[in-house]
Amino acid sequence: MAIARKNIKIRLFFVYVIALAVSCAIIWRAFDTAVIEKEGWMKKISRLKIEDRRIDPQRGNIYANDGRLMASSIPQYYIYMDFKADGLKYDTLKHYLPELSQKLSKKFGDKSAAEYSSHIMKGYNSGSRHYRLISRKISYTEMKELYTFPFLKQRSHRSGMVIDEMAQRKKPFGQLASRTIGDVYGDLSKGGKNGLELSMDSLLKGEPGVGTWQKVAGRYYVTPEKEPVNGLDITTTIDIDMQDIVHNALLDKLKDIDAESGTVIVMEVKTGEIKAISNLGRINTGHYGETKNFAVSDESEPGSTFKTLSMMIALDKGIITPNDTIDVGPGYYMYRGAKMTDHNMNHGGYGKITAAQSIWYSSNIGVAKIILKGFEKNPSDFVNAIYETGITKPLDIGIPGIGRAKIRHPKDSLSYWSKTTLPWMSFGYESQVPPIYILNYYNAIANGGKLIKPLLVKNISKDGEVVEKFKTETINSSICSRKTLGQIQQMLLDVVENGTAKMIKSDKLLLAGKTGTAQLSQGALGYKNGGKKHQVSFCGYFPADKPMYSCIVVIRAPRNGYPSGGGMSGMVFKNIAERVYAQGRSVAVEYNEKDSVHTFMPKVKNGNYKGIVGILDKLDLPLEDNKKEWNWAVSSVKDGKITLRELTTDNNEVPSVIGMGAKDAVYLLENRGLRVQINGRGKVYQQSKPAGRKITKGETIVLSLK
Repeated sequence: MAIARKNIKIRLFFVYVIALAVSCAIIWRAFDTAVIEKEGWMKKISRLKIEDRRIDPQRGNIYANDGRLMASSIPQYYIYMDFKADGLKYDTLKHYLPELSQKLSKKFGDKSAAEYSSHIMKGYNSGSRHYRLISRKISYTEMKELYTFPFLKQRSHRSGMVIDEMAQRKKPFGQLASRTIGDVYGDLSKGGKNGLELSMDSLLKGEPGVGTWQKVAGRYYVTPEKEPVNGLDITTTIDIDMQDIVHNALLDKLKDIDAESGTVIVMEVKTGEIKAISNLGRINTGHYGETKNFAVSDESEPGSTFKTLSMMIALDKGIITPNDTIDVGPGYYMYRGAKMTDHNMNHGGYGKITAAQSIWYSSNIGVAKIILKGFEKNPSDFVNAIYETGITKPLDIGIPGIGRAKIRHPKDSLSYWSKTTLPWMSFGYESQVPPIYILNYYNAIANGGKLIKPLLVKNISKDGEVVEKFKTETINSSICSRKTLGQIQQMLLDVVENGTAKMIKSDKLLLAGKTGTAQLSQGALGYKNGGKKHQVSFCGYFPADKPMYSCIVVIRAPRNGYPSGGGMSGMVFKNIAERVYAQGRSVAVEYNEKDSVHTFMPKVKNGNYKGIVGILDKLDLPLEDNKKEWNWAVSSVKDGKITLRELTTDNNEVPSVIGMGAKDAVYLLENRGLRVQINGRGKVYQQSKPAGRKITKGETIVLSLK
């Protein structure tokens, strides 16, 4: 019994000793970790640090009216090196450095192979953990290609390659309506800077999420705690094809006359939808870009396009009839010590003309005398009549910084009303009206007298489902009597048929509108000859017999040629009207007689096989074999015969669209997952991504047409 107790005590003693030893070891290890090895462990913790981070949502897209992308967020990547990555070996880096440098130099072209070698070793010797390997942002395709390069194709903890992803806003159609669509800050979390990107920012940006981010071997991994809510999508009323016509028509004229800037807006008459809006300003000699949204923000004197409003008020108040005679004399007229002139003063003036002709010929004196006859004793009645039309009511169309129609009132103590304000106001001076307001008034003339609010945003959607749709709003159901409206419409038609815009008369459709030429005030110089600049404009609608679209063209400070609203802005208007009209007009082939004299074979665009065969069949042109089961074909003419061969490409490769029209080219490329940007018109003669190259979904391809 005594021996058993002794054995138990010995065992307990050993247990106590072991427990004490283990406890001491734990205490020592804790002390060693917390004090002696603290610095080393803190470094490891910093590499594995877990923290809550913002998860940015996907910014919403902006679309044209037919669903084509006008602004979208595309991921871009910065490439860094962590030269203290756990698995990075110096010997391995040195072994692959020459081959890696060659690859980087060939791919990116910003440095020679030797410079890349020196650059990489400089980073290694500095021990940097975040060393920029490639100077610029790269695409997803380029980033994936890096993983095939020597040394970099190892796992990230061995190569040290660190990838930082950021979204970049892209506009697939480049400069088309760029200022209206707007821009965003480089850091998308800061939102929009201007245009729809700014005004719709609260909808487009979405709501950020929160997640736990952990850095492991140079890469970040995230576990979302609160999922981000992606932004809503915006569909505009912009028609891309019409926008392209407007952009190029304006650009060609600005280059031709070396103007400072130009603006065009096209609206659909019935709905007020803005189908195209272009704002081009001179960047440097011969080059123009979307620098400012003049269409909505430019508060300038409208000039003679304002005469139509003055005439409408005079007719509606019974002050004048279209056939009443006005004596405008030799082209100049003194009123209260101030001299007003007509543009033909040096040719003796117009003498006696009708009230209607004062609009045809854009006579300042004629319109001023009419307005003085009716309102000289009480100018407030004239200004009140202007206000009653609704032209001065603010237009909120979704673009920040939109200006106001500033038309002073005689009884407004804050504005200066002089003894000459009334007559000069009647022909477009002493008031500031942005182009969008003038166009809105002419649109009312075109649609039967109803003043409606311009519409730029068609709907808002989420995941393809429309959550809010916008409709046309009426500002004033009738700007004048039906009789007056008919008289004004006839005058605007006669401006083109018989007046200052005769040079834009078209044999394809009827045009109606009013020319405008205004001298721009030069600040301290005022209107003195030493600082003389002009603004020329044309505002109207087409076709005049059945109006579909209204359009205003404003060009500022042309350097070449005589400033002319008809010869400059009017010609842009005509160019746009004819091209837009041609888009929606088809002529039956059977109504055109065959040409028995000229037997040249037409140049057939490459494209959809069935479409080509159908057209050739209607034209009764020979085709040896038209029964093929092809989708796409390439055409050629040989020995007076048209031959076709099949265009075949792998669905994962970029197809050749050279020789195709825009419609077929865009359809084929977009169905392969590519975004398409078009420059010019006609047939495709160049594509930015060569045929046969592997497709990356969402990548942009630029097509040049002529």
